[in-house]
Amino acid sequence: MKIFTIGFTKTSAEHFFNRLKSSGARKIVDVRLNNVSQLAGFAKRDDLRYFAREICGMQYEHLPVLAPTQPMLDGLKKQGGSWDTYARQFMSLMRERRIETLDPGALDGVCLLCSEDKPHACHRRLVAEYLGEKWPGMQIEHL
Repeated sequence: MKIFTIGFTKTSAEHFFNRLKSSGARKIVDVRLNNVSQLAGFAKRDDLRYFAREICGMQYEHLPVLAPTQPMLDGLKKQGGSWDTYARQFMSLMRERRIETLDPGALDGVCLLCSEDKPHACHRRLVAEYLGEKWPGMQIEHL
């Protein structure tokens, strides 16, 4: 089993879609809470669904159960909270939501998408690592 992750900020659409297309991922799973903002550029929900299908031959799915809550995001982004506090809160939320009960087969070969350009300070990495702990043998590749 393998899960990919990708962020769309600080990159061009060309570079983003080339990475996706060459990855071998079969589907984009959007783990953002807010996926329709005009600030998302080519990664707005409906545009991304179209581009994923037309450019990469991939499906697109928004899975908000893998997204943080608005208060968590506000605490980190608007109130200048620490990444460590946010990560602890988000890990607790994943445990509460029992995301490990999702069907592993449905997530095999998907690419978790969020906005952050690097995975080290993005919740998509936390999702992948959490599932990796719960689903032995799962590989993670950050694009």
